[in-house]
Amino acid sequence: MVLMTVVARVADGLPLAASMQEDEQTGRNLLEYQNQAKQLFRRMNDNSPVKGSLDTGPYLFHYLIERGVCYLILADKSFSKRLAFAYLEDIQNEFSAQYGLRVDTVSRPYSFIEFDTYIQKAKRSYMDSRARRNLNQLNTELQDVQRIMVQNIDDVLQRGEGRSAVDDKASTLATMSAKYKKDAHHLNLRSTYMKIAAIVVIIVILLIFLRYWIF
Repeated sequence: MVLMTVVARVADGLPLAASMQEDEQTGRNLLEYQNQAKQLFRRMNDNSPVKGSLDTGPYLFHYLIERGVCYLILADKSFSKRLAFAYLEDIQNEFSAQYGLRVDTVSRPYSFIEFDTYIQKAKRSYMDSRARRNLNQLNTELQDVQRIMVQNIDDVLQRGEGRSAVDDKASTLATMSAKYKKDAHHLNLRSTYMKIAAIVVIIVILLIFLRYWIF
């Protein structure tokens, strides 16, 4: 079953809509997985794979990125991957139709929280046994989901931290390089001024010397 659904903007990781519940079988709170989802959103960018599955303990994160928006769910490992991505496609289509033009205009988290109503409706539909029996009738575009490699979320998040550290170092090096370039420019100007001043002094001395001898 699907335990959590979150919609977020890729550019800055801003959550736009969400729907979640506790694991009814274990009573386990999903706060840990909410935090993982937030970290994952912060790691995403325009170069991230558009579809993915991430292993996190007893569950799997499945996500879909479309038009700068990430649609992510947390589901049991026993939940069909094809059904999970069919659900994500459904959520994506409806969210895009309702709010697609407003995604870039909002700055407040969960600005479209009312979308939870549709999420709950879609979730009930995809949990229905008839939906499971009709898997073969799903959109043919979903045929490739079985080839999506399942990665470990800790590895993904750690790689993200590694890239962030590299980016920070690169930014620092760029700043230092710009500073050194600026300092070198100032030193060159200073050296040029000193050379000019020395030439002027020599000319003045020569003029004084010539004037002394002439007069």
